[in-house]
Amino acid sequence: MFCPARLLVLVFLAPLLGRAQSQVKLVAVAPTLTPAQQVQLARQNAMMNQAALKVAQLVDAGQIAQIWDGASVVAKQAVRRDAFIEQIGVERGRLGTVIARTHGVVTRVQYGTGMQVPAGLYFNVSFTVRFANASQPLRELISFRQDDDNIWRLSGYSLRAPGNEAAF
Repeated sequence: MFCPARLLVLVFLAPLLGRAQSQVKLVAVAPTLTPAQQVQLARQNAMMNQAALKVAQLVDAGQIAQIWDGASVVAKQAVRRDAFIEQIGVERGRLGTVIARTHGVVTRVQYGTGMQVPAGLYFNVSFTVRFANASQPLRELISFRQDDDNIWRLSGYSLRAPGNEAAF
């Protein structure tokens, strides 16, 4: 049976993103978006949601090595390939099969230097997931970072109890 207190945080930067996000200070209120900008934002959200869903489905299928192979350099510097594969594989094995996954909620964060995560632009996609062996749904957080070559790559994957911003 799944025990939330024993939930292993699965991998590298995603746990830090939640904590660092609380350190971000808002400097100004975002301007109102034009209709064209709103359409572009909706398209970008849909694309990132689809990318995160693909990552989640690869994890569901046990293709964890493939995820690490395509990850951001900052993710690869944070965790070894074998540790990434083992941690996710063991925890997902305990949780069992996915019963249901909600549509992802997309957020964006720009981190500067001196934060707990490397500076850069990040997309976080959060799903609520029910697993066969878990008594409650979990929050699956899949994060992407825009690397120096302007390509979005996976920067983090974690599972948490809903509403828990801190990693276990």
